[in-house]
Amino acid sequence: MLSFKSPGDVAQLLAQQARARRVATNLSRETLAAKSGVSAASIRRFETSGAISLDSLLKLAQVLDCLDAFEGLFPEPEAISLADITAKPRLRGRM
Repeated sequence: MLSFKSPGDVAQLLAQQARARRVATNLSRETLAAKSGVSAASIRRFETSGAISLDSLLKLAQVLDCLDAFEGLFPEPEAISLADITAKPRLRGRM
């Protein structure tokens, strides 16, 4: 699928959605920080710039009850033929 969004665009969208979710659940940044273990400064930076570590993002998602959304992030490719289904997975890296 072709997308015209940059990683920065997606990060900004995630930040906007996370802030909206935080506000809708009536949590201040400080309360979210206390519940998640992510500093209020990191939450503020995320909400304004979209910058956050994956670990911190997952902690926020857990408190905001959105962690399940990450499970579908990298779905397995769909099998196209019987050969695809029965093929052994390719091993990468050193043996």
